[in-house]
This record gives sequence, C-alpha cells and structure tokens, in this order.
Amino acid sequence: MSSLHTYRRALRGRLAAARGDSGVGRRGSGDRGMTAIEFVFLTPIVFGVIFLTVQFAMYYFAAHVAQAAARAGAREARAQAAVHDDWQDRARTKANGYIDQLGGSLLTSHHVDVQRDGDNVSVEVVGHVPSILGIGITVDERSQGPIERFVQGG
Repeated sequence: MSSLHTYRRALRGRLAAARGDSGVGRRGSGDRGMTAIEFVFLTPIVFGVIFLTVQFAMYYFAAHVAQAAARAGAREARAQAAVHDDWQDRARTKANGYIDQLGGSLLTSHHVDVQRDGDNVSVEVVGHVPSILGIGITVDERSQGPIERFVQGG
C-alpha cells in the first residue's frame, strides 16, 4: 500500500509541474489574505512616488518656461533700451507672451520685473507652480545682459 501512496504522490507532483506549479513558495493556510494586506500598505507608497514624479516634472517644465521668458524679455530689453522710451513695456510684453505661449497654466500668478542698471538690463520672472501635493513651489528665473549700441566705424 505504501508503494501505491508513493506512486500517487509522485503522479500528483508531476501533474502539478506540468501545470506550472512547482510547489515552491506556497503559503500555508495561516497566510491567507496576506496579499491584500501587502497591497493596502504598498498602494499609498506607489501613489506617493507617482505624485512626486509628476510634481517634479511640473516644476522642471515651469522653471524652463520662466527661463525662456526671462531670456526673451532680456533680448528685447537689450535691443530696445537704447532706442525706445517704452523698452520696459516691450520687454515685459515679450516675456509674458512667452509664458502664455509655452505654459501659461503651468506658471500661475507670474510677475515680470524689468530693470536697468547702468549699461545693463535684467528681466526676472517669478511665478508659482500648481501643486498636486499641497506644497507651495515658486519659480524665480533671471536673465541679464548689456544694452546693445550700434556705433559707426571709423
């Protein structure tokens, strides 16, 4: 009878292996529901990592939008400061146009500050990044350079 029992056990093992169940790593009856508990604990961590990644991407893109706007405004200010009296308005309009074109909804409550210091002009763009985590993130980018002057040769 014991050889019949051994034969049946070997047959069950081979059938299980054919189905892809090796029997290794089986949990006992005391481990029932463990997967659900692990899921409950790991889900908030996974969502937190996803939200942090999205928030970082929003900050990164908003910083690039602010930098591009500051550079465009500074280029306009450098070219117009020696020629026009309303050069500050032109530079501010140019920077705001870049913000609206590239990411107006991603850089909220933005402010463009244009200044002149001797022969140099600077444009600073400050704005807030929308938060999905409830934290306040501010972007502050600045670009500056000398005023362009055209001098006749000779």
